[in-house]
Amino acid sequence: MANSPIIKVENLVKQYGNFTAVNDISFEVFEGEIFGLLGPNGAGKTTTLEIIETLRDKTSGQVTVDGFSVDREASKIKQRIGVQLQAAGYYPNLNLTELLVLFSGLYGVKIDPLEMLDKVSLRDKQKAKFKELSGGQKQRFSIATTLINNPRIIFLDEPTTGLDPQARRNLWELIQNIRSTGTTIVITTHYMDEAEILCDRVAFVDGGRIIGIDTPDHFIDELVASGFERPKQMKQANLEDVFIAKTGKELRAG
Repeated sequence: MANSPIIKVENLVKQYGNFTAVNDISFEVFEGEIFGLLGPNGAGKTTTLEIIETLRDKTSGQVTVDGFSVDREASKIKQRIGVQLQAAGYYPNLNLTELLVLFSGLYGVKIDPLEMLDKVSLRDKQKAKFKELSGGQKQRFSIATTLINNPRIIFLDEPTTGLDPQARRNLWELIQNIRSTGTTIVITTHYMDEAEILCDRVAFVDGGRIIGIDTPDHFIDELVASGFERPKQMKQANLEDVFIAKTGKELRAG
């Protein structure tokens, strides 16, 4: 992992009237890492991401992405990032190939749609409509759309919510493969096992403030050193491992 920061957030504040959604937070994301923003609903995670993505104005503070300021160079930032669309963003009458061609036109780039579908193991669904896909397939396709402009950074907001254990682990593998090409990934998730497996570092956000940034291992070791013990001894495997072992790991339309 490179040590140069590709995202810098300094003293970021976002207020809505008297409510402070983001309260003077500062952090850096290093080039080539998977960085997790963790916290309860309403903690300020999504607002922070939307400011970094140039989708929402900040009240004060400084944010730079790949050396460009969100205030002055938003268009250059948009060329360098990929943002996962929500399901509502897809035209219902177009198939996956047609959607990718449409999005590439919006980005002003030329792509091979089948090559993009290969990256997310969906070539066999090239003629399918988005609404016909399973939950895991929809998420993989939405990640494909983030890769159209060959971004240096992609943002994934709760990418595995609602997926079964098999689809979730397949998506983890996809995210790790994308990072292996040098792409920086910023992710939010409510699944702590997901953050522990995927993230190089995580920031815990609560009440609009960052209450800790470190590696998952360091946070866990710190908690254990404080005398914490799980109420139940963990076994070598858990029920999710049983699910995967019994149903198989191959991609399927479930």
